[in-house]
Amino acid sequence: MEVRQARYFVAVAEELHFGRAARRLHMSQPPLSQAILALERELGTLLLHRTSRQVRLTKAGEVLLQHCRQLVHDAERARAAVEGARDGYHGELVIGAVASAFTDVLPAALRRYRAQRPEVQLRLVEVDTHAGARAVASRDLDVALVRRATGGSGVRAVPLRHDHFVAALPLDHRHAGPTAHPIDLGELAAEPWVWIARDISPDYHDEVVTACRRAGFSPDARHRANSIATQLAMISCGIGVAVVPFLAARSRSDVAARELRDPAPLVALSLLVHEETDPLVRHFLTVVAETPPTGDV
Repeated sequence: MEVRQARYFVAVAEELHFGRAARRLHMSQPPLSQAILALERELGTLLLHRTSRQVRLTKAGEVLLQHCRQLVHDAERARAAVEGARDGYHGELVIGAVASAFTDVLPAALRRYRAQRPEVQLRLVEVDTHAGARAVASRDLDVALVRRATGGSGVRAVPLRHDHFVAALPLDHRHAGPTAHPIDLGELAAEPWVWIARDISPDYHDEVVTACRRAGFSPDARHRANSIATQLAMISCGIGVAVVPFLAARSRSDVAARELRDPAPLVALSLLVHEETDPLVRHFLTVVAETPPTGDV
């Protein structure tokens, strides 16, 4: 049975009058009568008792009416769901983000997005910049919030935030006092460093190396971390120093963050999306662009 047939039968069964049912369906009566007769032939049973004065349901018609109502209801729900997905109101949005985005961009943006698109299912994954870019290119992620100013093949970058490196130090470090002034990065040349290797995050690693070389030294990469969050946790243990993004450092009260006299700029915190975006992604981009940083709300 087709949805069209079910809709016709529901109209006739509820109106119990072919003329009224035809008007309700915005069609003429003869095609409606023919459609009901064809349905009875298809099912091999009489659905309506017809007289010159009255139309009433047979027992089989009463049973069929229940199923037809459900079929029409399900079809309308399916249509609404498809239209919602088409317009960005239904579906799943998979978001990857570097750790700092979970404290700066995403808290306020996700609250706004969920309020505007409550039916959209969100799935969040922590990623580094390199992995996030790859995942967007392969469509394993719909969106990645990463430290990158440009996209790659088939990937578009939408800059969001500008950031800079600061020195991250243990609280008992000689440069960690509350009135400490900006320091030269070269003053940390002899310190043991907490390091994120290039195989973990190539872009981040290369930016740190560039900043240190500009200051005239190669760091003693004694301790290894796999994320900035772990890097900061290890620094809080007092075992070494690092340079980290300001937005990441400001979230820790157990690590001292000191500005550098020669600030080392970082690429913008960007949204990476595939060149061919859908309404879910486009609306998320709009919400994020309109959301101020968490610290500024």
